[in-house]
Amino acid sequence: MRLILLGAPGAGKGTQAKKISSKFNIPHVSTGDILRSEISSNSELGKKAEEYVNSGKLVPDELIIGMIKEEFKKDKFRTGFLMDGFPRTIEQAEKFSQLLKELNLSLNKVINIVVDEDEIVRRLTDRIVCKKCNKIFKLSDFSKEQPLKCDCGGELYKRNDDSEEVIKNRLEVYKKQTQPVVEYYKNSGLLENIDGLGTENEIFERILARL
Repeated sequence: MRLILLGAPGAGKGTQAKKISSKFNIPHVSTGDILRSEISSNSELGKKAEEYVNSGKLVPDELIIGMIKEEFKKDKFRTGFLMDGFPRTIEQAEKFSQLLKELNLSLNKVINIVVDEDEIVRRLTDRIVCKKCNKIFKLSDFSKEQPLKCDCGGELYKRNDDSEEVIKNRLEVYKKQTQPVVEYYKNSGLLENIDGLGTENEIFERILARL
């Protein structure tokens, strides 16, 4: 199974990515993880990427695609993959399509989790995260008397980028950059829009019904 998972920040991609990856026994591919791995391994691609990262510049698409190509050579990708958070732009989508063609691979589906803007703002402003294990909780699930502590004992905190103003800015960036990618895959006949409201399992069942 070869899949792409799309959705705005706060749509629940991370949660569903874990479920899909486990269900189909396919690697969950985060380009951020690949980037960090290449840099830490001091590979040629990693060295080039590090120069951009250290200077605060975006890593060029060509380097990201090169890293993905190297990653796809590993045995674990024989069963497929789940791309999470990539491609983000039309240019990346086109280059990724070229890479798949070059590797004689094809996508099965592109899953787009759809949640309206008001719900996303509500979700993210309610989000708190464990400093120790990064587990996510809802602030509204805690009473005023309860300590904001994780099961692991770590302290829970609110990310700076989970303020309403920052969230709305992130959504604007998403609409400009990634919404055209949704249209790109819709035109290719691969897109499946999934209602992102409901419990984790309800959303997961909707996804499975389309795969």
